[in-house]
Amino acid sequence: MKRNTTFIVGLISLTMIPLELTWTRLLSAEFFYTFAFLVLSLAILGLGLGALAVRLFDRLGQVSRIGWYMVLAAVCAIVGPTLVFALAPDFSLLFASWETVGKLALTILILMSAYFFGGMALSLLFRQNHEEMPRLYMADLVGAGVGVLAAIWAMNSFQTPQASVLVAIPILIASCLVNRGWSKLVPALLAVVAVILAPLLAGRLAIPRDERGTVIFTHWDAMSKIKVVERGPDFRGINIDNVANSPVYSFDGDWTTTDPDSVEWGIDVGNLIRRFDSCTFLSLGAGGGSDVLQALVEGATEVHAVEINGYINRMMLVADTQGYSRPAPAKPDSSDVGGDSTGSVADPKPLRSIAEFSGYLYRDPRVKVVTEDARAYVRRYPGEFDIIYSLSSNTWAALASGSFALAENYLFTTEGFRDYWLALSDSGFMMLEHQIYVPRLVTEVMEALSALGVASPTSHFGVYDFPKLRRKVILLSKQPLTDDIRNHALGTLTPERFDQIHLMYPPANDSVARHIIPRIIAEGWKNLADSAPIDISPVTDNRPFVAQLGLWRNFTAEKRASVLPYAEFSGFPLSRVILLTVLAIVVIIAIPINLLPYLRTGARLRCVPWLYFFCIGVAFMAVEVVLIQQYALLIGSSLYSVAIVLMTLLIASGLGSRFARSVGDRTTFLAIAGWLVLNAVAFQYVVGAAGGLELLPRMIIAAVLISPLGFFMGTPFPKGARRVGELIDWGFAVNGTASVLGSTLVLIVAFTYGFSAALILAAATYLIAFALLSARNAWQFR
Repeated sequence: MKRNTTFIVGLISLTMIPLELTWTRLLSAEFFYTFAFLVLSLAILGLGLGALAVRLFDRLGQVSRIGWYMVLAAVCAIVGPTLVFALAPDFSLLFASWETVGKLALTILILMSAYFFGGMALSLLFRQNHEEMPRLYMADLVGAGVGVLAAIWAMNSFQTPQASVLVAIPILIASCLVNRGWSKLVPALLAVVAVILAPLLAGRLAIPRDERGTVIFTHWDAMSKIKVVERGPDFRGINIDNVANSPVYSFDGDWTTTDPDSVEWGIDVGNLIRRFDSCTFLSLGAGGGSDVLQALVEGATEVHAVEINGYINRMMLVADTQGYSRPAPAKPDSSDVGGDSTGSVADPKPLRSIAEFSGYLYRDPRVKVVTEDARAYVRRYPGEFDIIYSLSSNTWAALASGSFALAENYLFTTEGFRDYWLALSDSGFMMLEHQIYVPRLVTEVMEALSALGVASPTSHFGVYDFPKLRRKVILLSKQPLTDDIRNHALGTLTPERFDQIHLMYPPANDSVARHIIPRIIAEGWKNLADSAPIDISPVTDNRPFVAQLGLWRNFTAEKRASVLPYAEFSGFPLSRVILLTVLAIVVIIAIPINLLPYLRTGARLRCVPWLYFFCIGVAFMAVEVVLIQQYALLIGSSLYSVAIVLMTLLIASGLGSRFARSVGDRTTFLAIAGWLVLNAVAFQYVVGAAGGLELLPRMIIAAVLISPLGFFMGTPFPKGARRVGELIDWGFAVNGTASVLGSTLVLIVAFTYGFSAALILAAATYLIAFALLSARNAWQFR
């Protein structure tokens, strides 16, 4: 087995990382992403606990069992998600029901099992071949880096539920290489079973829901779960991750018969479009194209349909009905007379693709279809757009993996409004609607305009309430708003239409003036922060957590009784509670368990090397989490940023591990700390200089900037492994536990102080590790 060990380690990692990615996609779409973070952060503790089990129990540490641990890891990976969805924990009762707590614990144990057995296999391979740790750790990291691309490819090619089963195949191949004789047949047969089971299990990986119509199409890739819902003969909806919805209107494609006056829009910007002789319109998050349709109907001459989800754009362009299906009709009721007019026979209307249903709207020569992050896109077009239109653009869908599932995008930061302002033409308008964020967004608009030196910022925007739609709208104008524009921009304001639309700023009457939004504008957010029901502080690119609206003062017994997935939006600090829950479990349970080997006789890690492996575990994961989120601003908040950052960091770290013996200790740690501090200070200038480039150059720049850091970050672990020899299995266990702590702790810091502070904390942790490594006499066995 020795000559194949490097390849075997790489194959194990080629399963472990894709498991994290695919399971995150499954859980975030079906259980909401904050709960996915909680479950997976704790499940990944299994890697370290598996390594610890090998250290604590001699019988588990037999080399002959390595292949079977891989088989068990694969079996748990294949059946784990199905068991979790059969268990179907109701996380809304997490703080009020012991039964739910029990289901949560069982869910974590089920998903942890695959990592537990994988950790046992890895730690045994490391211990048996500890003299080759630079090479083996390289294989571990490079396998993980390749696994990122493999997971995305599998989810996009086979859809996420099937991919979550198929990712077990690499570890089964590794088991075939380890096992001998007839035992090779077991993993080979399991691999065949996985291929067969993948499509059969896929249908079980979803929570039954009451849909707002008939689901006629489902697609689930690495970006999102998409459902097309038929809500009537002339209306469909695109549902993303069971959270966001985008309408699609039926259109026959004939503009000659379209009368703008006969169409009623929920939020009408026709009056704004008609103010321009030739209107250039940007749809920020175009979705199903309803705002594109409105722009064209109302006379826009150029429409940029910018949508980050490439599959939605494909649906709007390609007339493909493959996968569309109408549920079988109910059997005729014997009590019905005739039995053929009650929907008991198949609907005679054939199903149409979204592209055909919308009249091939996106093929219109006036429409430019763009698959990209909106912030990155607008930076390339200063002064270009007469109208920027944002309808229900949401930021809480999980675009990242595992410990990174609380990642935000950068649509709604203070600097974001600066970019939108600069992208507007001299007489341009931005219309931004949202159900939740508007109080915070108003704060950011005021901060952004003040920073830009705009005289009298409050004269450049108005805020509207659409009570029946339960929507708030910000209208931002490059020129000071006149009363005429305010009163007609989104429809004529009259007392009779007050329950349909009215101004919140300037307030329409005294009752409106008491609302938090006009009070923020009149009194300033700082004066209201202590009494506001939600967090209204402005977020920035350095702290872009706009969806985290919770406040600790709302953590009351009454609100804990039923914690809905959207509790954060009403001020309940759900994300912070989950972070502290993970932190508490690691500190109270996982860390003490890692001290148990001290109760045994024989060789033991001394305190200094134990702390060393702990520090580099915390720091490595802290850096990884921050870079994934931070570089999403440069690359664009999408799969591209996750793939580029993770793959570059992991593969570069693998190369660093391979050459760890050639790089001095001082050089390693000073290079890491220096880069992190420099990044914390200068990253904003990199975005300013390169943020307006095309996607490919931005990706290359990100890879070039991350690679040197990754190279040096790959060297501390093999440096420590070289000193502890066979005790590396214990070091691996400590490192794994610390990694979970690091991914949690860094988000707590970032929520409060921003990414720059989080990186400086990581740099300080690496310097502590350097001090520990330098204490050579403290590394001797005892």
